[in-house]
Amino acid sequence: MGIKETILNFMKEQAYRPMDIQELSQVFDIQRDEYKAFKKCIKSMEREGLIIRNKNDKLGVPERMGLITGKLQVHQKGFGFLIPDEEGRQDVFIPSSNMNGALNGDRVVAKILKEDVGAKKCEGEIREVIERANRTFVGVYEDSKNFGFVVPEDKRIQNDVFISRKDRNGAETGDLVIIEIVKWADQRRNPEGVVTEVLGKKGEKGLDILTIIKKYGLPEEFPDKVLNFVEGIEEEISDKDLKGRRDLRNIKMVTIDGEDAKDLDDAVSIEKLKDGTYKLGVHIADVTHYVREKNPLDKEALKRATSVYLIDRVIPMLPKKLSNGICSLNPKVDRLTLSCTMIINKDGKVIDHEIYESVIKTSERMTYTDVTKILKDGDKDLIAKYEYLYEDFKAMEELCHILNNKRLKRGAIDFEFEESKIILNDQGKPIDIKPYDREIANRIIEEFMLVCNETVAEHMFWTKLPFVYRIHEDPDTEKLDKFKEFIYNLGYPVRWTQEVHPRLLQDVLDEVKGKKEETVVSTLLLRSMMQARYSPECTGHFGLAAKYYCHFTSPIRRYPDLQIHRIIKEHLHGKVDEGRSTKLVNIVDYAAKQSSEMERVAQEAEREVDDLKKAEYMLDRIGEEFEGIISSVTSFGIFVQLPNTIEGLVHISDLDDDYYIYDENHLCLIGERTKNIYRLGDDVKIRCEKVDIPNREIFFKLIKDEEETEENFDIKDFNKQGLEEYVDTNEDGKNEEEVF
Repeated sequence: MGIKETILNFMKEQAYRPMDIQELSQVFDIQRDEYKAFKKCIKSMEREGLIIRNKNDKLGVPERMGLITGKLQVHQKGFGFLIPDEEGRQDVFIPSSNMNGALNGDRVVAKILKEDVGAKKCEGEIREVIERANRTFVGVYEDSKNFGFVVPEDKRIQNDVFISRKDRNGAETGDLVIIEIVKWADQRRNPEGVVTEVLGKKGEKGLDILTIIKKYGLPEEFPDKVLNFVEGIEEEISDKDLKGRRDLRNIKMVTIDGEDAKDLDDAVSIEKLKDGTYKLGVHIADVTHYVREKNPLDKEALKRATSVYLIDRVIPMLPKKLSNGICSLNPKVDRLTLSCTMIINKDGKVIDHEIYESVIKTSERMTYTDVTKILKDGDKDLIAKYEYLYEDFKAMEELCHILNNKRLKRGAIDFEFEESKIILNDQGKPIDIKPYDREIANRIIEEFMLVCNETVAEHMFWTKLPFVYRIHEDPDTEKLDKFKEFIYNLGYPVRWTQEVHPRLLQDVLDEVKGKKEETVVSTLLLRSMMQARYSPECTGHFGLAAKYYCHFTSPIRRYPDLQIHRIIKEHLHGKVDEGRSTKLVNIVDYAAKQSSEMERVAQEAEREVDDLKKAEYMLDRIGEEFEGIISSVTSFGIFVQLPNTIEGLVHISDLDDDYYIYDENHLCLIGERTKNIYRLGDDVKIRCEKVDIPNREIFFKLIKDEEETEENFDIKDFNKQGLEEYVDTNEDGKNEEEVF
């Protein structure tokens, strides 16, 4: 047992009373030459939130002192939620008046003021900030006679930042600047800062996405230390690199990606065996051959944890020399890989598998578009061009359907959401937004990666070695209850069991497939789900109905994949002894937490860039009319989604033909006089009225046909089709990628 665990166990004992560091050192008989290390350990435990100090400088575990530690998530309206460090504990609602200077992303200590009562959340007050998430912020500088101030671009930061005249560094009113906080806010005064960089005037070309990059603290450049290290990496594979690897260079295999992809980290091969089984090979770039543990590349990759894709640019986890070069499985060149070969029967069951180091040479760099044209459209020119691969593509299609059917049979949830592709011109202006097709080629790669990830996760689970799994917990009970009520009112009675199996939820999706309410039901079901995350514990993946799951297939752009490659290779070489296994426990624990956190940051940044460009796109279309469906109903209005996935708000004040009441029991807006009802899933016509670029908001107004007459609805009839939006706004929505 380590020193931290010993201290924690001691503090959790019933007889323990809070002690200062001197008293603790006496209890543990710490000698003079050990005191410095002991003090460092205590400080580390405080930073991690494992222990805290009270007002008398005495130390103890939070739960014994009536406190709770965690990460703060702040809403732009000022309130927030503390996400506890302790797994399984409910989030704590923090009113804006109880923030006490804490900001979004900070690790904090809170005191519980009110426990859960009925529908009301547990409520607390921030007592202390353990660790600040950011010291730098982006904002717009405003000058005044004796001082200046910066209005943060991040709307979740409520306070303006005071800037003294000497610290403005040439900033002028209207400049977009980066500031560093030198004194944090408290109850009585605003934070104080200094301007460290002037980016330019707000609104200048290219500053919009750059502002979001700075806002989320995403790294734009790699440190010199990392770039210098990369320079020493060979650009071609040598004979010594091939030692101990299986040579697969004579096997036909391809990469299948989007047209603009440059970091090709997975290749696939297939062979239909005489007994009717399929031999599927999934070959993944062996990034760990170059990114060794604790070298500068590894430290930077762990810090970033993921690549971030922002429409017209990528902030990569690894430098381009690796991600687009020696690690990318470019066509017709030798590349080092970690392969998983699976024998899969006609029922989709993996009856045998093998994981090993290999060297490959891909036959072609295929695109989703071309493979789809070959398989779906029977494009004669492409079939002729890739004649030697045609039978392989047909076998891939067969196996894809087999694997998909097996997944759905066991109850995996398959969401059919339309994602959008935003097309920018050379000036970064959005010129088109269209749904992104999920065609057969996309599904082939999706199914092959899923079965590979499951196979690797199960294989490593039985080794009992520390590992990073991808887990997805059961849905939130409260949200799921509301979803059950929603579909019942919609006319889809489902026999729920005590323990909800994903198959029941997939049955609901099958029932609504092709119907008007399909998108609405899918969206609300998705919102009742938990978010998937990385964990050292293998607790299963609810959405995939999988007992074992991990991320193995993208080590160029995801750190967990890279980390588990390293563990797999050590295991293959018999290098994981008891001592190494003990070290790996802490390594995988930190990698899982860091990767989960950075994944959320990346998703937020990507979503904000998408929202910004969608708002910009609609700015040029103010006054134009569109058809859409009602995607959300709230107390303040209705959200309407257009076929290209753009969503806008019709505010309740713009429903001017009547006074509308939000009926919480039936979850709808009802006209007091006309009894007109606005339901989720209804087709409507709208006109784009206003666009608020700074807040990424689009406002619509409903258009009614002239011949449309008032209709009266019996509220009793509506019980059968009551519809619901069970988050206050769209902000709790998750996309499918976040769940899986």
